[in-house]
This record gives sequence, C-alpha cells and structure tokens, in this order.
Amino acid sequence: MRIAVWHNLPSGGGKRALFHQVKGLVERGHEVECWYPPVADRAFLPLGPLVAEHVVSLSWQEREARGRADTVIQSYRNVVGKLRTMEEHCRTCAEEINSKGFDVLFAHSCQFFRMSAIGRFVSLPKVMYQHEPDRDLYEASPRLPWLALPSPRGSSWAPRAIGRFVKDLVRVQALRIRAREERESAAAFGQILVNSFYSRESVLRAYGLEARVCYLGVESGIFRALGLPRDRVVVGLGAIHQSKGIETAIQAVASIPEPQRPALVWIGNFAVAAYLRDLNQQADSLRVKFVSRVGISDDDLVESLNRAAVMVYTSRLEPFGFAPLEANLCETPVVAIAEGGVRESIADGVNGILVPDRNPVLIGKALAKIVDNPAWGRRLGEQARAQAIEKWGWPRSIERLEGYLMEEIEKSGSRGDR
Repeated sequence: MRIAVWHNLPSGGGKRALFHQVKGLVERGHEVECWYPPVADRAFLPLGPLVAEHVVSLSWQEREARGRADTVIQSYRNVVGKLRTMEEHCRTCAEEINSKGFDVLFAHSCQFFRMSAIGRFVSLPKVMYQHEPDRDLYEASPRLPWLALPSPRGSSWAPRAIGRFVKDLVRVQALRIRAREERESAAAFGQILVNSFYSRESVLRAYGLEARVCYLGVESGIFRALGLPRDRVVVGLGAIHQSKGIETAIQAVASIPEPQRPALVWIGNFAVAAYLRDLNQQADSLRVKFVSRVGISDDDLVESLNRAAVMVYTSRLEPFGFAPLEANLCETPVVAIAEGGVRESIADGVNGILVPDRNPVLIGKALAKIVDNPAWGRRLGEQARAQAIEKWGWPRSIERLEGYLMEEIEKSGSRGDR
C-alpha cells in the first residue's frame, strides 16, 4: 500500500503510538509519507529517519482583545479563527495527498481539536486513529464546560453581572462550534480506530459514531527486566499534569503507616509548574518522600521501573495508557484504579491489582501488599512481563492495523469511490 499519514501530535503516548505504527508499516513493505503542521512535535520519536515528511504551514496567532466588547467575544473569535486556520492547513495537505496517487489516508489526532478536518478534503479511502474525543468538551473534570454560571439573584443583575452572563454565553457558543466541527470531521472518515473498548464507547457517546478497537503495542526491546534489586519505592509514570491524579497517589502513600511508608518517585515527560509546586507542598504536609523526575532518558526510565517495587496508576479516565504495560515489561506490577482503558490491560492478581475507586486508603493497602511481600511482587512481575509480551507486542498491533487499512481500500473500491 501507498499510505499518506497526517498528524498534529505533541510528545507523549499519541506520538509514541504513531511512531511504532509508521515503523511497523514500513517494515512490512508499505510506502509511507507524512504530513503535519510545524506545531507538531518533531523531536520526540522523529519520523524523518523512517519516511518522507512534509511540513505544511499553519499561520495562526491568538489575537488580543481590544476594548470591553472585544473581550466578550474573544473566545468565540479565537476558536473560530483557529478552526478555520487548521481547515486551510488541511486543505493544502489534502491537495498534495490527492495528487500523489496514495491508496489510503491514515490520520492521527490534532492536539488542538483532537479530530482532524483532513478527512473532509481527501478523496482517498481514509481511516482515523482517534485516541480519545476532546476531553475539554465531554468530561466533567474539573468542571463540565457546558454548565452555566450561577444565575445572578435579585439586585445582583448589575452591569458587571450582565457582562459575565453574556461572556459566558459567547464562551459556550464557541464550545458548541468546536463540538459540531469535531463531529462533522469524524463523520468524514470511513473508519475510526480506537485504542480500547473504553475509547470505543467514548467515541459513541461523543459523536454517535461506531469505532473499531485496534489495540496498541509496547516496545519489549526498550522496556525489559534487568534483574536489579527492588527498592522500597512506588513509581508513577506520566506527565505531571492534573489529569494524572498524582495527588491521589500521594494520599495513598501517606495512608501507609510512616515506619513502613515507601518513597514515591514520579517520572514525567513534562511538568505543569504550579501543579508540581502543589504536589510538593502536599507531600511535605503528609510526610511523604516525593521525588519528581522530568525528561529523563529511556535508559534511566527503564532502570527506575526495574528498581521500583510497584507502579501506581492514578490517571483520570485514561483511554489506554502505555505506562502500566511498560512497567509490566520491566517485571513491575501495577496498582491501578479501575477506570478507563486500564481495565483492559491490568488483570487483578495477574499483573497487578485493580482498586475499585479513588479511595486513597484502598490504594495504599494494595501498594503495601506488594511492597511488603517482595516474593509475591516478584511473581506478579514475572507474570506481567509474560502477558505483556504475549498480548501487547507491536507486531500483532501492526498486523491488525494493516488489515483495517486494506479493508477500507477494498470497501471504498467496491463503492466506486476511487
């Protein structure tokens, strides 16, 4: 197959998935070229050594409000402006892709709007790999964005209150436009592939569209068991961001009696500075030894996973999550909250422990159960690596992806679309 790829991904799990998918497709003999805007991450797992790349301009800058009236409609103007700029970028990419004789478009997410508009303009069979719908639109964490502001009461209908009310109406209209555009862009693809059954349900709830599960893989060549002694350490892995629920992990470790309390080491590819300050203050107040490590090398990451007794996974509604499986490949068991896609990768008592909710005491007991029983933790770790290799290898994932792409080509051909 000749495959055109489009993405606008930052560093992180989405880019890691794309890198291994492109690498696997090339290794299976397919010809692949990639298009993306200059804001996409190029340094993290670069695609350049694997395929030809095309960087297509994206000229957008958030405009500053000028005057009171402009401030009221600023959010609307910025959303609409950004959508239209991305749409023009996608039109330009589509013109190039349509002219080059590709068999299929394989698109990934957009870091701004999740669902790319590229499918509206490409005339080929087209498949989208969607990690998740836009959380900002559909999740109530920390607050559902559609909720209205509290209604002014009595004499509080002052000009300032009326201004806030109108500004909120404009903000919500901007959200509605984002949701409409995302839904229309999603409907333009012949297939939407997702990383878990949880994500399939998320797509159905958000767009009213069917999706198909194409599980991702993990890299057993990088993440491996080193046979190192295990320290009395709990490790967490993921961006130091509110969505990772790190405050819950600190509370869980704090619930373990202090004489037996392990340290908590958190490794992230980036950190939100204000959130990290809050975490350090929380850990100090609860007498938890909390160490953050940001932007470390893969070798350091693998060593840290090998030295930890257990991983704690507290991400909020994570659609898939590479981190638990990467820990498993290092023979590190995982204690995870039973929500999101992790329910499909962590089997209770096999490669870790699933805790039913965010109760820090329950999470702490599960962590202590493994930390205080190293022989059992070692058995869980050995089982974890065996299961990860058997079920979550990239070759199986690429084979599934290849099948879906070929199916879309055949389906489109049978409709006479090509």
